[in-house]
Amino acid sequence: MADYYNSGRSFVREEIEDIIIADLILSLGFALVLSGGLANAAAKPYAFLALMPITIMAVTLSFVLHEYMHKLAAKHFGAVAAFRKSTNGIFFTIMTALFGFLIGVPGATIIYTSTFTRREEGYVSLAGPLTNFAVFIVFFIISIVYSSALQSSQYLNMAVSVTLFISILLAFFNMLPVYPLDGSKVFRWNKGVFAIMMLITFVFFFIAATLMGIPAILFMIELAFILIIALVMSLFFNSFRF
Repeated sequence: MADYYNSGRSFVREEIEDIIIADLILSLGFALVLSGGLANAAAKPYAFLALMPITIMAVTLSFVLHEYMHKLAAKHFGAVAAFRKSTNGIFFTIMTALFGFLIGVPGATIIYTSTFTRREEGYVSLAGPLTNFAVFIVFFIISIVYSSALQSSQYLNMAVSVTLFISILLAFFNMLPVYPLDGSKVFRWNKGVFAIMMLITFVFFFIAATLMGIPAILFMIELAFILIIALVMSLFFNSFRF
């Protein structure tokens, strides 16, 4: 497997297909959740269809770049890495989204190495959430600089708000100290770095929730729900075949 992915090309055909499928499935999942589940999406199909281009943009920037930066960081330290979709994870993603909440685990970047130090593993794990921070900061600047234009266009305003929210939601989820998420590896490497990352993530998440108009109590409930999802995913990790 390692020799297969260590071909001199940054992506092989199967990897490209896997990440496109994962991207579209996760985009569909977010569109369904933001629509309120299948029943609401069916009742208001035009609203759902309008959300799809937004979630595709947001997920591509937040999820695909997140995974690709893991790959680049791993390659920097001499490891072979490739994105692999998870059939079971795709099933969970779709089924949960249909009911208006999301366990978004359509795949992950698999790193083929047994020689990483904790520091190298920590750096590779940080690459994804830091990419989400970069996406968040860029779109937050856009929301400030072009605030007048965004206020005059509900659709553009929604696009920026949703991208902010999805980017930091993925960062928060991945930074939880629950195996096999990025946060568990960062925590094992350097607890100080982990604490700083979580603080930044929490602040950014609060900003995104405020821009989305999510009340404080719902914000806290959502954080707790994400933690529960991460714990459940950890328990069933071996079932998510890649």
